[in-house]
Order: sequence, then C-alpha cells, then structure tokens
Amino acid sequence: MTQKETSGGVVHDMPEDLRQALTSDAEALAVWQDLTPLARNEWICWTISVKKPETRKQHVERVCTELKDGMRRPCCWIGCIHRKDKPISPSVQYVLNRRSKKLS
Repeated sequence: MTQKETSGGVVHDMPEDLRQALTSDAEALAVWQDLTPLARNEWICWTISVKKPETRKQHVERVCTELKDGMRRPCCWIGCIHRKDKPISPSVQYVLNRRSKKLS
C-alpha cells in the first residue's frame, strides 16, 4: 500500500510521522484501514494534540501497538474537539472545563 492509499480522518489529515509508522507495520496498517473514518480521526487527534515532541513520538508508536492489541479507539480519549460538524457533548465539555481549571 502506498502513502497515498493510507486513509486519514474526517477532520484531520494524516500526519506524515503517523503515516510512516503505519506503512512500515503491515499488521497495524491493516487494522487502521478497517477503522471507521471517525475512529481514525480520533487516533490522529490523540496523536497531534500533545505538546512535547517526545510525547508525540510515543503516541505515534502507541497507535501501532494498540491497534495490533485490538484497540479501535484511543483509551480514555475524550474525542476530537476540533470537529465543527457537531457540538461538543456535555461530558466532553465537563472534561475540558476541568482541564482548564487545573492549568490555571
């Protein structure tokens, strides 16, 4: 499978570092291609929403590992907050509010 054939999400484009990791791991790529676009979007968002480069590298590596372990979505992830096609759910808004208070 070529890089152009690796599917992204519904909001986020496929970042190059994640594309490279998936295309170098046939088993993880097969699971990735079987995910819904919304599930792929959550993995991408989970990967790109971190601040430190070393954390992002860990997330990219974990995507492949966790897909091969049978996970279809990131564990404990509140979902993509970048989607503009639907309002943020009350439960996600609660989590975001708690996070912002901790950072204050």
